[in-house]
Amino acid sequence: MIGNRPRDTRPEVAVRSILHRRGLRFRTRFTIRLGGRRWTQPDIVFTRARLAVYVDGCFWHCCPEHGTKPEANADYWQTKLMRNVARDRDTDARLSAIGWTVLRAWEHEPPEELANRIDALLTEANRN
Repeated sequence: MIGNRPRDTRPEVAVRSILHRRGLRFRTRFTIRLGGRRWTQPDIVFTRARLAVYVDGCFWHCCPEHGTKPEANADYWQTKLMRNVARDRDTDARLSAIGWTVLRAWEHEPPEELANRIDALLTEANRN
């Protein structure tokens, strides 16, 4: 598992590159504290708009299209992967409760489409 990068994955970097070319500036791995403790580090963060973007890996976050279920040590992996999904949902709920917009994308989504979704959310946030 040492080869699985926790940050700066190809999909993340591709989206960040597009956003940067469009003139959008953002933070990466910005720590958001919830209840006095460090809670989460989204992949891309727009602090003024309070937009947290996560680019989730298909395997680790159980993509319905591309997620696979290992056959070896299946009980261990099923428990671990379901814990990841539960943590994602909990994080989304907690961030929403304090006024953040959370955008989750799958690693297989085209970077240009994700950048367009981010653009739309930022435009909407600027209107309000």
